[in-house]
Amino acid sequence: MNITNIQINHMDKPIGFDLSGLRVDFETLGTNKTNLKKQLIISSDGQIVYDSKPISYSNNYFEVPLVLKARTHYEVKIIISGSEEVEAETFFETGKMDERWSASWIANKNKDLQNTLFKKDFNVDKDIKKARLYITGLGLYEAYLNGKKIGDEYLTPGSTAYDKWIEVQTYDVTDQLKKSANKLMISTGDGWYKGNIGFNGGKTNIYGDQHMTIAELHIEYEDGQTQVINTNKSWQTTSGKITKSGIYYGEDYDATIELKDWHDVQVLDRDTSVLKDRLSLPITVHENLKPVELIQTPKGENVLDFGQNHAGLIEFYNREPKGTKITLEVGEILQEGNFYRGNLRDARAAFTYISNGKEGWVRPHFTYYGFRYVKITGNTLPINSDDFRAPVLYSDMQETGNIETDNELVNRLLKNIQWGQKSNFIDVPTDCPQRDERLGWSGDANIFSNTAALNMNVFEFFKKYAKDMAVEQEDHNGMLTMYASKMGDDDGGAAIWGDAATFIPWNMYEVYGDPAILEQNYSEMKSWVDWITKQTKVKDLWVGTFQFGDWLALDGEVPGLPTGKTAEDYIASVYYYASTKIVANTAKLLDKTEDFEKYQKQAERILKAIQDEYLTPNGKLALDTQTAYALALYFNIVPENKKEHVVDDLVARLNKDNDHLKTGFVGTPFINQVLSENGHHKLAMKIFMQEDFPSWLYAVKLGATTVWERWNSVEADGSMNPEGMNSLNHYSIGAIMEWVYRYVLGIRNHSAGYQTIEFAPEFDYRLKHVKGHYHSSYGDLDIEYQIEADEEHTIKIHLTVPYGVTVKVDLPRTDKFNINGEIKANGAELTVGDYEISYIPTQDYIERYTETTPVAVIMSDQELVNEINKVSDVLKMFENDPNGLQGPMGGMSLAKINEINPSININEVEFERIYEILTKTPIESERN
Repeated sequence: MNITNIQINHMDKPIGFDLSGLRVDFETLGTNKTNLKKQLIISSDGQIVYDSKPISYSNNYFEVPLVLKARTHYEVKIIISGSEEVEAETFFETGKMDERWSASWIANKNKDLQNTLFKKDFNVDKDIKKARLYITGLGLYEAYLNGKKIGDEYLTPGSTAYDKWIEVQTYDVTDQLKKSANKLMISTGDGWYKGNIGFNGGKTNIYGDQHMTIAELHIEYEDGQTQVINTNKSWQTTSGKITKSGIYYGEDYDATIELKDWHDVQVLDRDTSVLKDRLSLPITVHENLKPVELIQTPKGENVLDFGQNHAGLIEFYNREPKGTKITLEVGEILQEGNFYRGNLRDARAAFTYISNGKEGWVRPHFTYYGFRYVKITGNTLPINSDDFRAPVLYSDMQETGNIETDNELVNRLLKNIQWGQKSNFIDVPTDCPQRDERLGWSGDANIFSNTAALNMNVFEFFKKYAKDMAVEQEDHNGMLTMYASKMGDDDGGAAIWGDAATFIPWNMYEVYGDPAILEQNYSEMKSWVDWITKQTKVKDLWVGTFQFGDWLALDGEVPGLPTGKTAEDYIASVYYYASTKIVANTAKLLDKTEDFEKYQKQAERILKAIQDEYLTPNGKLALDTQTAYALALYFNIVPENKKEHVVDDLVARLNKDNDHLKTGFVGTPFINQVLSENGHHKLAMKIFMQEDFPSWLYAVKLGATTVWERWNSVEADGSMNPEGMNSLNHYSIGAIMEWVYRYVLGIRNHSAGYQTIEFAPEFDYRLKHVKGHYHSSYGDLDIEYQIEADEEHTIKIHLTVPYGVTVKVDLPRTDKFNINGEIKANGAELTVGDYEISYIPTQDYIERYTETTPVAVIMSDQELVNEINKVSDVLKMFENDPNGLQGPMGGMSLAKINEINPSININEVEFERIYEILTKTPIESERN
């Protein structure tokens, strides 16, 4: 038995973070014993400051009622005891907290500088025990001690509403300090604070018009003495070598510039109360991509293909002579084999470098790029691909989930979804990383948040974003802006986008079992629902305000209008109900009885109003769209005894749409879930596995390495869709991956925090072999299965359950199964261990032809045609006229063709024989 993966507020050894609501999670490995005891001991400076004493091991976390002190190192020890005793240790360290700053904000008087440098020379003449740098800067900063960059993160201090709160970073610089002369330097750029951000040319100076920084370097010596180096009037400043930078612009760097004209800084009389310990996870390099090809395009361009659309930096090893100006431009796709960047709109997205003649790696500092391709101009030497790399940047989130199948297109899709998350989880959940946008859109984050939390540990990431949302709500009377931070745009208040205020905190509680975000945002969750109540024009419905509708849906009746056919007031009202219900549930969880009763009654009124307005007494939904049905079923708008009617109507609607999606941002995350949940997993799989437009695999077939903004961002011929808003790196419709985790892999219903889980996969012939895992705070739930494993159609499953988790097994088409050599009834509960499960289903998963099989499909299977020809001549006409299969008849069943074309005249006896052949014959792919 041993203890591993100790997490402090869902982070590993955090330093300088806001650690309010202190919680310690851990995993236990290598035991199946019960009646264990757990104990948490926290010490500081050798003194115990908290001791839980041994308590029953009923869960794997401690909620710690400890009042923390500023700038303090805490040692954490966990002890598990039973027949044996084991322990493990970690640490955390607080930041400045509410401690008064002794340092001052400093600046250069020249507000037009693109790159402001600050420096301080100082001596250390004693042995150093410990050194911490507490620092931030506006807009973005990098700090260097003795010529070496401090820390491994980029784009600090991240993106916030800087007029409301600015995050402070804490760095351990003990090993970088020298017992001699030292130089501390800080470099700043515009970033989100001062640079150009937003639509239609964007805005500048949204939060300020001058670079600045503030820092305290606290040094503790071996002799017990301390020293603090503050930013103050003793610092010097000048302009740096970056001649222009911006999030959209990219960066221009002139290495030939000589740093000179150092002069005294300007000390600013500026508020320090906005300085807060960080919530933002560090933005760090997680992979380094190398070019897979150097392309000479038809236009004669030199283009590097990095093989993967992503977000990050461009680095190259400079070998050029002094004065050479190299320009790197980025793009997501080639068009007719040539470099293309039209979908970046007004984003320049380039990096220029003027060589100083010295060899070495070169990179931009205060920007990032979304790209796959890089065009190189200005070089005087031949391009060597080995001299280029692409550091991939995203917030420091550990992978928690992954899925692989026996279908390579599906595997690529799932990777694309994960890459879309990486590319857009850069301090805030952006919509895209490449064009002149990159904003923290709340709606995109809302619909993807469950998928995000299965793929990666995003608790702290969303805790920070929840703070961003709360700050904007506080400034807008409860309304949530379209994106957070608002970046100078006060518009907002739309369903789904605004409902991120309630959904994201609740979703994170459901996944992690930690109410910290609910507690942090509770008042704003209420204020969002209250804002809707005040704004609506119809009591207990949400009517009369701006809505995005089912954004980018394909069923819209007005060309060019992206809101779709589903009534906006219906969508809004459903979310009004759902958000109110979340607030009621949160109030109950947080023991706020009066609020619970208020919002529960309000939710009941809203539900009745929706049912009265949109549902007939017999259960007919007034709106005949895929999204309308999906929302009604997912959010339980339909009474249980009417649900079957709505499910049937959804299936009928899909049949009319040729079993292809017409949904946009709103309906897409839910439609497969409600189909699988309500007995139509086969149809859900059919939709998921479609390869033509519109479908998830359509993009994969066209070579996509991330998820697109539109179903057809690229046309079938490889040309870009001429419509605007055409990012090739969005994650919104990637929310389908939640369905894959829940219904394909089988991680179904679960308690908050995944301490209890229902393992209930739905099997389908199209994905016979599936393996995957989800790593919760308890450990790794590992799953692998094979259906039709032998001639008896056996299903074989491997399942690994971590300690502390109970898994209820609910398998389809059986009432019992063999598990590790024992026969168990369906519904059996498993605890820690490795399990081999097998059973023969009551009905096999071999797919056969049906009465509704289109004639074009029948004609593509010569073996089947031969069998049918033995009992009927009906197929002869199609053999004589194969071109007829390309028309409407090719998509019809034989029964339908017989109905509309009396000259065919298949008699009843022939039909029975044909149907018998069809229903006994496995489809062609099943016989290969």
